[in-house]
Amino acid sequence: MQKTLFIKMLMVGVLMLIIGIPLSMIENTISTRLQFRNEAVRSIAADSVGQQSLLGPVLVIPYSEQYEEEEVIDAASKRSVMRQRVLQKRLFVFPNELTMQSTIDTDQRYRGIHKVLVYSGANELNGSFTLPEQNAFRREKSDSIIVVAPAYVSIGLGDTRGLKNVPSINWDGKAVEFQQNSQLHSFKQGLHAPLGKLDFTTAKTSKFQLSLHIDGIEQFAMIPIAKNNQVTIRSKWQHPQFYGRFLPSTKERKIDANGFSATWKISSLSSNAQQQFLNSENGQFDDTPPVNVPPGMVIPAKNAEQIDSFGVAFIEPINIYSQADRAIKYGLLFIALSFAAFFLFEILKQLPIHPVQYALVGLALVLFFLLLVSLSEHIQFALAYLIASTACLSLISFYLSYALHSWRRGVGFGAALTLLYSVLFGLLQSENNALIMGSILLFSVLAAIMLITRKVDWYQIGKSSVSSPVSNP
Repeated sequence: MQKTLFIKMLMVGVLMLIIGIPLSMIENTISTRLQFRNEAVRSIAADSVGQQSLLGPVLVIPYSEQYEEEEVIDAASKRSVMRQRVLQKRLFVFPNELTMQSTIDTDQRYRGIHKVLVYSGANELNGSFTLPEQNAFRREKSDSIIVVAPAYVSIGLGDTRGLKNVPSINWDGKAVEFQQNSQLHSFKQGLHAPLGKLDFTTAKTSKFQLSLHIDGIEQFAMIPIAKNNQVTIRSKWQHPQFYGRFLPSTKERKIDANGFSATWKISSLSSNAQQQFLNSENGQFDDTPPVNVPPGMVIPAKNAEQIDSFGVAFIEPINIYSQADRAIKYGLLFIALSFAAFFLFEILKQLPIHPVQYALVGLALVLFFLLLVSLSEHIQFALAYLIASTACLSLISFYLSYALHSWRRGVGFGAALTLLYSVLFGLLQSENNALIMGSILLFSVLAAIMLITRKVDWYQIGKSSVSSPVSNP
C-alpha cells in the first residue's frame, strides 16, 4: 500500500538523520585535531622563534627644541616670569631606495605527530637616505633653538630570537654594529645602530648596506617603508603562498620544481606604510584592540596602527585537516546517494532491505572519514585516502553480497561507490573546480535515477508489497 511505501521512505530519512550524528562527531574530531596542530605551531614558536615581520631600516634623529615662554604668576598684578621650555622630539627619515635580496631555506620541526615548516633566510639590504637640512626640524617657536642629538638607524623585527648573527650596517663606508632594542615605540622588538652626530648643514645622500640572517616559522612579512622598495625572494620551496597588500610582479614571479623566485616593486605612492608608521610612533591611533585584521596588515605593538605589509608563507600545499574537513562535508551526500540506491533497488526488485542493514552500510561510509583523518596524520593524504576507501568499499561490497543475496549485486554497488569516492578525491584535489564538478555529479546522479525509473508506475509499486521475501538466485 501507499502507506507502507511512505513509512519505509520515512524510516530511511530518519536513519539518515541519525547517522548524521556520528558524522558531526567526526567533524568535531577533525576540528579538534586541527586545533592540536595549531597548538603545535604555537608551542614551537614559543620554544624557538615565531613568524617574522621586517620593518626598516629607518633613520631616527632625536632632537630638542629650547625656547623661553612667558608664564603669568598673578593675573591681577600682571606679574609674569620667563620659563625655559625644552621639548624632546624625533625626526624620522625613510630610505629613498631600498633593495633587498633574500635567499630562504626551509626545514621541518615536529611536535608529536604534527609537522611545522621553519625557515632560515639570508637577507642583503642596501639603499640610501637623504639627510635633512637644519630647517627640516619641526619648531613650535620660530626663534627656538634646535639641539640635535646623535642619530641611529632602527630595524623592527617580529621576533629577535630569529637573529643568527650580530649584524653591522655599512654607513657611508663605516661599519657600525647593531645593538639590542629598536628604540621605536610601535615596533619595540628589533635593533638599532648608533651613528653619532650627523651633519645637517646641507642636504646630502648617505648610502647603507647590511646583512641579516633571520630564522622564522611559516611566514615572512615585510613593510614597504622606503620611497621605492624592491624585494626579491628566492627559495627551493615549491609551494609558496603570497599574501598581503601587494603581490609580486607577474613578469618577475617564477614557480617550478626547483623552487620559486619573486620580486615586489612598491613605491610610497601606492602604500600608506610611512604615514601609518608615523601615526603609530606619534601615538595617533585608537586604543581599542584591533579585531579581524585584514590580510597584509602587520600590528607592530599593542594599540599601534595596522601597517601595510606583504610577504610569503611557507606552508604545506595540502593541509590534511582542511582536506578531511572538506571531504566530510560531502559525507551526508554520500549516505543519501547510497540509501537512495538501496531504496530504488528494494522497490524495483522487490528485495527487502532491513533498516539495520541501511544503518550498518551508513556507518561503514561514516567510518571512512575517521580512517582518512587518522591515517593521513602518519602517511601522505593520497595514500591514506586510498587505504581508507579500499577498506570501507571492500567491507561494504562483502556485506552487500549477502544482504542483497548476490555477489554480483554487492560488487556492483561497490563499483558505484568506488566511482563516487573517485569523484570526491577529484573534488578535494581541485578546489577551484569543486563547485562545477559537484554540480555535474549531482546532475548525473539525478539523470541516472530519472533514466532508470522512467517507466516505473509508482502507484502500482505502492500497492505491491515491499517486504515480500526473495529467494537467493
